[in-house]
Amino acid sequence: MTVPAFYPILDTNTVSRRGVSAVEAAREFLAAGIGILQFRHKLFYSREVFPELEAIAAMCARSGATLVVNDRADVARLTGAALHLGQDDLRPSDARRVLGAEGRIGFSTHNEAQLRAAAGEPVDYVALGPIFGTGSKQNPDPVVGLDELRRLRPLTSCPLVAIGGITRANARSVIDAGADSVAVIGDLFPEDGRIGARAEEWMRLLG
Repeated sequence: MTVPAFYPILDTNTVSRRGVSAVEAAREFLAAGIGILQFRHKLFYSREVFPELEAIAAMCARSGATLVVNDRADVARLTGAALHLGQDDLRPSDARRVLGAEGRIGFSTHNEAQLRAAAGEPVDYVALGPIFGTGSKQNPDPVVGLDELRRLRPLTSCPLVAIGGITRANARSVIDAGADSVAVIGDLFPEDGRIGARAEEWMRLLG
């Protein structure tokens, strides 16, 4: 699996705080030309949320972008999306039984032991973080840092997505330290509300 250098995460909690529609935000991201989009929903998949995800899945399919769903193998299968798993979710080998051989799986890691263990799982990419301090999680794991990212990078042959506190100011240093891609949550939403323009800025920065 090829993971684009810019990996935007559409976190529904963040979107709600910003007063933005998840579908409209996804539309603007896709219009900017992104190649991958994760729909990150940590709450209950209600009858209101699932149709939003279906609409976003349809838009991603039309634009040729990869849609990723966090945590839920069943929801990923229902929407034809890739799946991103955390350390407390289903093991990737179990999720593979739901998705089948063609399903694509990403897996979060936070330290050397987890990254080494991921090598024995059927995953298509790994995430490592938080690289910097982050406000997107209530109980974040210890910060990895650039030096540790550089040291750990050779431990996996999978594409490596760095996550955690990454902004336009530090993203290039993360790529230079060995990451193939940077996942971004908070720095997607500028104060002026021009989401599409911010996505385009990210694309230029990492292109």
